[in-house]
Amino acid sequence: MIKMDAIDKKLLTLLQQDCKKTNKELSHLLNLSVTAIYERIKKLEREGIIERYVGLVDKSKVGRDFVVFCHIKLTQHRKEYLTAFERAVQQLEEVVACFHVSGDYDYILKVLVKDIDAFRAFMVTELTSLDHIGSTYSSFVINEVKHTTAVSI
Repeated sequence: MIKMDAIDKKLLTLLQQDCKKTNKELSHLLNLSVTAIYERIKKLEREGIIERYVGLVDKSKVGRDFVVFCHIKLTQHRKEYLTAFERAVQQLEEVVACFHVSGDYDYILKVLVKDIDAFRAFMVTELTSLDHIGSTYSSFVINEVKHTTAVSI
């Protein structure tokens, strides 16, 4: 873990809330010079703490607000099966997150589609056509109670 002081942590919290704040705005909020803010941000970027900057999209406004969690069990746990599955999943635009997990299933996918019909089409034409899938189990989101991209620091 990289050493950060209290100001670095506050700066990261502010950037996670709104990364479009200017260095001048951040300098006022943190009582530092614009140059000091710039240098701290550059250091956090160099050290890989800040990976990238993104715009968060409202799923409902782009027709991708039907959220499904797909649990995937592979037929075997051989390294080449895992690698092939992971490579294939990276190419599926409907999958926004994929986690290799412990427990009854091997992977959990977070899938965003327009509706149940779009999910069915995705399952039939995309997901179940991948090699080495033994079984799937899907859960549909009824209500999103909490969603954040911020990491508590």
